[in-house]
Amino acid sequence: MKISAFSYVRNGFTYGVPFIESIRSVLPLCSEFVIAVGDSTDGTREAIENIGDPKIKIIDTVWDDSLTRGGKIFAQQCNIAFTHVSPSSDWVIHIQADEVLHEKDYPLILDKMKEADQYKEVEGLLQPFIHFWGDYNHIRNSRRVHKNEIRIFKYNPYIRAYIDSQGFRKFNSIENYENGSEKGEKLKVLALNAPVYHYSSVKSKRTMSLKANNFVYYYGHTDKKLEEAPKDEFNYNTVDRVTKFKGTHPRVMAEAIAAYDFVFNHDQSQAVWKKKDKYLQPIEDLLKIRFGEYKNYILLKNPK
Repeated sequence: MKISAFSYVRNGFTYGVPFIESIRSVLPLCSEFVIAVGDSTDGTREAIENIGDPKIKIIDTVWDDSLTRGGKIFAQQCNIAFTHVSPSSDWVIHIQADEVLHEKDYPLILDKMKEADQYKEVEGLLQPFIHFWGDYNHIRNSRRVHKNEIRIFKYNPYIRAYIDSQGFRKFNSIENYENGSEKGEKLKVLALNAPVYHYSSVKSKRTMSLKANNFVYYYGHTDKKLEEAPKDEFNYNTVDRVTKFKGTHPRVMAEAIAAYDFVFNHDQSQAVWKKKDKYLQPIEDLLKIRFGEYKNYILLKNPK
């Protein structure tokens, strides 16, 4: 079974994402790691080169900052990396620059791939997400964060990132995908209880302000892209809900965790809830379901 991995990043240090740890967390599972590295100015490319692993294949890209609608630039960069994955791959793992896999889950991931190989109908694996907030001891657990997403799937050249790069779909032709004439098919997946550790919201308050501004810029919600962190610090307290993280972090995160000196204590009096969420959240907690959850996948219970 040949496993390839792919990712993309640009100015990883500037945005405070653990892109080196992200890459290192997947290398033990794959025979090649393709990463599209955007035109960075902070040493990101050099740092990836310095990992020194022959599995890593860097694809140099230039970001088109005019692609500011619905996160299209993220899908574009994701697809560039994917199209450079070896066509002889059986499985592919997509890991984003702020996501990390835990080494304890390697055997489970491999076993689930082997199980899925028994079923032609199964196209991918669905993983839960742990969304860290503020520091490494808190996770955001409200209905505003996605619970599950596809990060591992069987290689198929007709799969592409859907809308942004959060999920994937299968298309009848790449031309149809590129001209927008086809919405694609949701992938059929099995549940894989190997969480993705999502560290997007663990960074200094100024870096988080930069990330927050430019994230919405690439979704077309603001006209101004910032080139450096603003003086205004991000207020982590406005998050709707967090809880204590009681598990262990991936080993590759040890150095970053040790160097992080901000301790987050949620001032719940500043929490901002959307009106609908404030009423639905306790009901969902009680029933252990999520109303109106967006699912860009088809979860199979009895695959064939």
